[in-house]
Amino acid sequence: MPGMNVLWLRVAAALYLLGLVDALVGVVRGRSGMFRLALGMFYTGAVLQMVSILQDGLTTGRFPANDFYQSASLCAFLIAVLFLILYWRTRWESLSIFVFPLVFLLTLLGSLRGPGVGWASAEVRGVWLLVHVVLVLVGYAALLFTGVASVFYLVRERQLKRKTSRGPFDRLPPLGMLDELTWKTMALGFVFITLAVIAGCTWAFVEWKRRWLSDPRIVISLVTWLLYLVMVFLRVTAGWRGRKAALMVIALGGCSALTWAAHTGLRHWLAR
Repeated sequence: MPGMNVLWLRVAAALYLLGLVDALVGVVRGRSGMFRLALGMFYTGAVLQMVSILQDGLTTGRFPANDFYQSASLCAFLIAVLFLILYWRTRWESLSIFVFPLVFLLTLLGSLRGPGVGWASAEVRGVWLLVHVVLVLVGYAALLFTGVASVFYLVRERQLKRKTSRGPFDRLPPLGMLDELTWKTMALGFVFITLAVIAGCTWAFVEWKRRWLSDPRIVISLVTWLLYLVMVFLRVTAGWRGRKAALMVIALGGCSALTWAAHTGLRHWLAR
């Protein structure tokens, strides 16, 4: 049975979840219509997270950053407070696309401590892992389309600059259409990769208990997701389109390939 500090943290993560949903819907649709409700939940979650952090400090008599879990929770709380201050001063709603997912994931990671729980059955274990794999595959498929569209964009741009249209790529769509295709597949991939990371971290916590954080596959997955988040944020807020977006997508594709290579051992987990 987790202590009250962990319980408050898990409730905060549940409240932050609405912010995550708001951000994901906002990425796909441009506007979600849930921002005010998500902001209220986000504020409540930050208050409960503060209670958890203070209780941690009072219970241990130490600054509440003694391990990864406490540090992740404290980092999430500080990011949340900074966002609320910036929003109060600037009303910069689009910043939530970056902050809401990041705070939720850090809080979720911070809440995965205390006594571990076991699987209800081998079937539940297998289904949960299968869901994670399917989400990853769909996300990577979308990212692959994003990468192909980005390469075609760079080729088409080079053709226009050199004022040549001969060759195997002379029938490529216009730059605007390729850029739009890049964004749509990027947004779809981000949604599925985010859900896959959440499902994967939860599965690893239940499966490996406290050892899950030491696995390099978890680390590289989180780094890849963070790069994806930065790419989406730059696209939405800084207007990174065209060549900049295409080059960043190709770089992310390389990092995702490394992540995939690191997870080739999944078939052995399924066979256990």
